Amino acid sequence: MTTAIDIRGVNKRFGPKVAVEALDLTIPTGSLCGFIGPNGAGKTTTIRMVMSIIFPDSGQIRVLGRESALESKDRIGYLPEERGVYKKMRVGEFLTYIARLKGVHASATENLVRGWLEKVGLPEVYRKKCEELSKGMQQKIQFIAAVIHKPDMVILDEPFSGLDPVNRKLLRSLIDEQHREGRTIIFSTHAMFEAESLCDQIFMIHNGRKVLDGSLQQITARYDNRSLLIEPVGDTREAAARLADLGQVQAVAGTGSSRGVLELLLPDGADAQGAMAAALGRVALRRIEIKRVSLEEVFIELVERTSGERLDRSVLAAGGVAADSGAEGGE
Repeated sequence: MTTAIDIRGVNKRFGPKVAVEALDLTIPTGSLCGFIGPNGAGKTTTIRMVMSIIFPDSGQIRVLGRESALESKDRIGYLPEERGVYKKMRVGEFLTYIARLKGVHASATENLVRGWLEKVGLPEVYRKKCEELSKGMQQKIQFIAAVIHKPDMVILDEPFSGLDPVNRKLLRSLIDEQHREGRTIIFSTHAMFEAESLCDQIFMIHNGRKVLDGSLQQITARYDNRSLLIEPVGDTREAAARLADLGQVQAVAGTGSSRGVLELLLPDGADAQGAMAAALGRVALRRIEIKRVSLEEVFIELVERTSGERLDRSVLAAGGVAADSGAEGGE
């Protein structure tokens, strides 16, 4: 297995603030990896160190087989968290300029730029000034600028921030397309469902330290088998009472989303199959299944476990908890 990024023993401080501590991370070539973590966790600092925008205090970062991103800059596409285009330039001129900087031949740039604008639904903006575009449009232009030279690796820092649902869907399809073409894709996000729907590898950082690193399959295998979802044939409350003292069941709760469906909470290491058989022997059921853990649930559990505080779910749902500040001093 070849690696696109190899991080070993990396530390970074900003004054008294530890931004990244003892970080080891390997991202395989061709993977689609999501960086997740609470506000100020160190995601953006890590990405900036990978891009050689800032440098670690100690440790080593190898990028695309080289000592740093500086030696592979034309093989990388980068969308920074801080959005920005050359506002006075026309869109076609701006994208042509970026393409030429990245080594695209002059004879190919106009067709390439126009083709990309068509793909993102903006064919009419070729001659408009960048400052005339909405923020969402500018974000799509910056995404084009990151991938127009067909890089080997694409790094996107909070690419979905500020996009409406239609454009989020479009961007997901574009990221997936880049991945299918064989590129290594890395993006940070505070939207757990984006990472869950796109990524084959997840990296979570909290308080500057890695707390989760693996494939989605490995993560769900580690955190599944925590609870069962059941739908009783008869009265739900009666079924809950009969199942409350079932061996291996810690608690019985309503799911909060489906009427008539109960959740049986199991302890760590419980025999989920045995608990299912026992429940079937206790009450008549229309349906019983092992609940598949979501990435958001894993995220909440890890943050609460490492911080010792319970998260405000309403803030998390609004995207506030896991948004990275992006300020070097803030991490």
